[in-house]
Amino acid sequence: MLFDVPSMKKLTRVPYEETYRPLRQALDKVNPNAFPIIHNELTSRFHGRQIDTSSWIPGKDWTGTIYDPIYVACGLDEAAAAKFFGQIVWQVVMDLDSCWASGHYELDGVQIKGRTYFSIDCPK
Repeated sequence: MLFDVPSMKKLTRVPYEETYRPLRQALDKVNPNAFPIIHNELTSRFHGRQIDTSSWIPGKDWTGTIYDPIYVACGLDEAAAAKFFGQIVWQVVMDLDSCWASGHYELDGVQIKGRTYFSIDCPK
């Protein structure tokens, strides 16, 4: 489950759905198993952590990885693939049974490119 900071309202939609849905369909055309494989991998990753940053997960070169179909679905556009990957991470975190929040933060005074997700106590 994903919660907004500071309101702590539960988030139930992926941002920019108008781009997310068509890209999900494109991903399914590239490889119908890609989304479940990616979802399972990211779910496992988040189960083992208290904090993670979306832009640090996939690495720089996706060639031959489970993330490569994202790049193909985005027409080999790196910027579009990065944004779509961020939307997938958002979806995965919303689907978790545990509670998480996220935001944009800095490291050593430099804005981190992706969103940072962190485990929280579930709001009552």
